[in-house]
Amino acid sequence: MGSGSARAGTAAAALLLLMLARGGESVSFWLPPPSAGVGEEGFLGGASRYLTRDERWMNQTLDHFNPTDHRQFKQRYYEFLDYYRAPNGPIFLKICGEASCNGISNDYLAVMAKKFGAAIVSPEHRYYGRSSPFNSLTTENLQFLSSKQALFDLAVFRQYYQETLNAKYNRSGADSSWFVFGGSYAGALSAWFRLKFPHLTCGSLASSGVVLAVYNFTDFDKQIGDSAGPECKEALQEVTRLVDGQLQCGRNSVKQLFGAAKLENDGDFLYLLADAAAIAFQYGNPDALCSPLIEAKKNGTDLVETFASYVKDYYIGKFGASVASYDQQYLKNTTPAVAESSYRLWWYQVCSEVAFFQVAPKNDSVRSPKIDTRYHLDLCRNVFGEGVYPDVFMTNLYYGGTRIAGSKIVFANGSQDPWRHASKQKSSEELPSYLIECKNCGHCSDLSGCPQAPSNIEGDSSKCSSPEALNKVRKQIVDHIDLWLSECQEQGHDKEPSLGSRWSIASI
Repeated sequence: MGSGSARAGTAAAALLLLMLARGGESVSFWLPPPSAGVGEEGFLGGASRYLTRDERWMNQTLDHFNPTDHRQFKQRYYEFLDYYRAPNGPIFLKICGEASCNGISNDYLAVMAKKFGAAIVSPEHRYYGRSSPFNSLTTENLQFLSSKQALFDLAVFRQYYQETLNAKYNRSGADSSWFVFGGSYAGALSAWFRLKFPHLTCGSLASSGVVLAVYNFTDFDKQIGDSAGPECKEALQEVTRLVDGQLQCGRNSVKQLFGAAKLENDGDFLYLLADAAAIAFQYGNPDALCSPLIEAKKNGTDLVETFASYVKDYYIGKFGASVASYDQQYLKNTTPAVAESSYRLWWYQVCSEVAFFQVAPKNDSVRSPKIDTRYHLDLCRNVFGEGVYPDVFMTNLYYGGTRIAGSKIVFANGSQDPWRHASKQKSSEELPSYLIECKNCGHCSDLSGCPQAPSNIEGDSSKCSSPEALNKVRKQIVDHIDLWLSECQEQGHDKEPSLGSRWSIASI
C-alpha cells in the first residue's frame, strides 16, 4: 500500500508499508505512513525487527521508454546474505512499495529464506524514500512515477544484482533462481513482474496483491461493515450520521474533538475518520475499535467522543497517522520532507493510474456519503492540476486485472482485509489463490502474522485468532515456491544437476 501503502486506500497506500490510498516497513499498503519516529523505532518496531538496514545504491534509468533520455538517479537497495547458500541458492527479491524503504524487515519471508538458503534483496521504489530523481515533486516531475517504470526498474535491478553476485563469487554468466515477493501495491508489482518478465523470475508471491484497478471501490466500505459485525457496524454508522449532522449544522467544533481542526475541507476530515475505522480491520486490530464502541452504545456513552478517543489514542497516537496528510493544501507541497513525501506520491499514483476511490456505497454505508467520486476527482484536480486522471480501463487492459494471464503467481489474502476485493481471489492451477480466514487476518497477514501492525518478528502466527488457518496457507505457499524453484533449476538455472528437490527445505 500499500503496501504496499496511500490513505486506507488512497490514503491507505503509502504506509506497511512506513509498507495503499497510500499505504516503511511492510505495513503500507495503503494507509498513511506513520511518522518517522514511529516507523523507525516505535509502534512498528526498531532495529531488531529488521534483518538489515545497511544501504546500498545503484544507478537507475529515469525513463525506460525513451532511449534518447540518458538521465539517471540513485536507487537505494538492501541485501541480506546470512541465510544464503552460496553460490547456488535462490535469490528472493522483496519489492518495496509506496513508502520509504528503511531496510529488510524480519517477517515471514526471513523464515522462508532460511529454509530455502536464499539471499534477500530489496530495492526501494522510485521516488519514494531516498530514491527520488527530483528534489521537487511537481506534477511535471512526477510523470515518471508509474507501475510500468517501476517494473523496468526491477528488471534492470535484477540484472545488475545478478552481475554483482557473480563477481562476488567469481562466477561468469551464472543465472540464479529468482523468486519475487511483495505485499499490497508491491504485491501487485510482484504479480505484474512475473506477467511481464516471466523469464526473469521462477515465480511470484502477491501478498494482498491489488491487481485490479477500481474506479469506485465500494466493496472496500462493504468489507469494513462485514468485518465489523452487526453491533460494531451499527455503532460506526451512528457515529457517521452524528458527525455528518454536526458538520451540516456548521458545528466545526467536532473537528477539534478529533484533534483535526486544521482540516477545513469537510471531505478531508470525513476521509480521516473513515480511514481510522478501516485500519482496525485492515491491520488485524478489530477489538481496539469495536470493543469501546459496543460498550459505549450499551452504556449510553457518547459515541462520537468514544470514537474520537480511539482516533486520537490509537490511529494518530499508536499507529502514527498524520492529520496533516489529509489536508489537500498539505498534499500540494512539492518539497515535503523525505519521511512525508509518500502521501503526495501515492496520491499521484492513485490519481493517474489505479484510482481505488473508496467511495460510500449507495446503501448501508459505514463511511459518510460525502466521500463520493466527486470528492476524489476534486482532490486530484486540486492537488495535481488538470489532466491527471486515473484511466483504470487502460490499467486493467494492460495488466489484465483479476483476469491476469500469468503463471506461477500465488495470491494470498486475509479474510478481514478490505483490499482483498481488488486482488485475485479465484484460484487456478497456474495462479493459486488462498484466503486466510480468521477474525484478525488482514492485510498481508501471510507475511506479517497477526496483528499486521505492529509487525511481528518472523511473522509470528500465534496471535491470530486461528493460527492453523494462517499456517495452512503458509505451507501451501512454501510448497508452490519449492515446486517452482525446482522447475526453474531443471530448466538450467544455476547450472547444477537436479537431485530431487534441491532446496531440501524442512517443514515450516
